[in-house]
Amino acid sequence: MHDAVPALLIALGAYLIGSLSFAVIVAKLMGLPDPRSFGSGNPGATNMLRTGKKTAALLTLLGDLAKGWLAVWLAGSIGAQYGIQILAMHVAALAVFLGHLFPVFFGFKGGKGVATALGILLALNVWLGLATLAIWASVFAMTRLSSLAALTASVSAPILGAYFTGSRISILTLCVLTALLVWRHRGNIQRLLSGEESGFRKSR
Repeated sequence: MHDAVPALLIALGAYLIGSLSFAVIVAKLMGLPDPRSFGSGNPGATNMLRTGKKTAALLTLLGDLAKGWLAVWLAGSIGAQYGIQILAMHVAALAVFLGHLFPVFFGFKGGKGVATALGILLALNVWLGLATLAIWASVFAMTRLSSLAALTASVSAPILGAYFTGSRISILTLCVLTALLVWRHRGNIQRLLSGEESGFRKSR
């Protein structure tokens, strides 16, 4: 029972970290329009590219990735003091991701979670994170479709998790993260099926 209190506090802290929407923060700091007001309306790195500011997109990507990694890493460090390191890390993984999707600081209108999910995976197991990133990069290189790359990598994550960790709690957590990410990409899935999804042109 005493494990519940630190676990709940860790979950709250991770959720608040996840609620830091770096696309909105970077946009305000750089004097750019709110990313929720143009393009796809998604506060993420891909939509930030539509401002024409690659630096803004990069900062958003790094910020969202870092918060996912930081929340899980901190949870592991704090949880270890209470003998609940593994539980704490996976609770934080779900909480920081939910914070990104539904940020309390920004009207609960968050992003789709791709960069934050990568940060989470890297914190849970670096090889899991790198393998998932490799799948994303491979699919994106072939199709130039960021959404398809993200969906493919996400669906692969639980399988990779089983290989690299063999942990039931990791596989369960990854399945939940995958389900949430796929749900957030439901509009992209419809456009992919209808052939209307826009991609990135190859630079010459």
